[in-house]
Amino acid sequence: MSEDARSGDEGRLFPRITEEALDGLRQRVGVTIGDTAEPWCYEATRDNIRHYAHGIGDDNPLWCDPGYAAKTRHGGILALPSFLFATSRIVSGYVGGLPGVHAMWAGADWTWHKPVRRNDEIATEAKLKDLIEHDTKFAGRAIQQIYTVAFYNQTGDLVAEADSWCFRTDRDHARESGTKYTEVRAREPKRYSDEELSDFFRHYAEEEVRGATPRYWEDVEVGEALPTMAKGPMTVTGFIAYAQGWGGLYIRANKLAWKQIHRHPGLGIKNRFGIPDCPERVHWENDFALMVGAPGAYDYGPERCSWLTHHLTNWAGDDGFLHKATCKIRRHNPEGDALLIKGEVTDKFVENGRHAVAVSQEAHNQDGELSVLGTGVVWLPSRNAQ
Repeated sequence: MSEDARSGDEGRLFPRITEEALDGLRQRVGVTIGDTAEPWCYEATRDNIRHYAHGIGDDNPLWCDPGYAAKTRHGGILALPSFLFATSRIVSGYVGGLPGVHAMWAGADWTWHKPVRRNDEIATEAKLKDLIEHDTKFAGRAIQQIYTVAFYNQTGDLVAEADSWCFRTDRDHARESGTKYTEVRAREPKRYSDEELSDFFRHYAEEEVRGATPRYWEDVEVGEALPTMAKGPMTVTGFIAYAQGWGGLYIRANKLAWKQIHRHPGLGIKNRFGIPDCPERVHWENDFALMVGAPGAYDYGPERCSWLTHHLTNWAGDDGFLHKATCKIRRHNPEGDALLIKGEVTDKFVENGRHAVAVSQEAHNQDGELSVLGTGVVWLPSRNAQ
């Protein structure tokens, strides 16, 4: 390392992105990843499905109530589409290379081919797909690290595939020089009045789960709005509820925590007691989130993607099938934020005998700031096919 490089590292708290590490990471593109990240769930059991659904605030009885699900055409419980996040830590943001450099899950492009049924066993195959460099307001230079994952059931059927990506960012630059959240940090923390909460919570009271009432393709109109879905206001309790169903990336205890950090020293960042702890604590430890440049403890990326798919499955009903979905995260949702998800039908078409509807989605927080963009393609039943 040159003298200039060493002097540039004075006062830094975290490692920087280096060309040497990037060159090593480029060698991994296209190479199948070994069994390095044990999934939270190998099987779509009744409890695993329910815990994931409840972790995103989804009480659809098709996922959660065996008696109800048995009376549907499916004959039993299905896993909600986003449950597959719990079966692969790679698709959820478990990134390799660039030790000590922050990783933020930022989006996904999903395709589902078949439903996942109760007690299905899920196996995955994952590869690093691409590395793309960006110049960002959040942290200056950032590396978009894209993975592709295929999901198979116990009979070898491809049930889904997804590309997902994280942005690798310089924590010190984000904290000291990032401009994305300058205005946010200058604001007083949001404190909701009872009236504001009552107005927001009415979305929960009025939330429609389409359920057993079919939504026929012929009845859908281009330009039609989907019901608005609420998520929040964000609390650390909510973030932890999601982690309980999803499993997290690096949440381990005692000996298993020690083994993980011993194997991957870059994961261990000392807390206020001097104990090495995982970087995932940005989601529940406000001071650490500020240290890496975020506006505060914030939600999980796969959680927000799951909210968008929840919005679509509520609308589609039991007889609909979510075939495709994209999610592109545009900013952090720190503790205290409240989101409203809106959607609109943008197209309807017939393809390979499937009656499909395309939907665009976006969600804004309480200050009108864009949080996330999404799209979906839903297969709906047709009256003409009855």
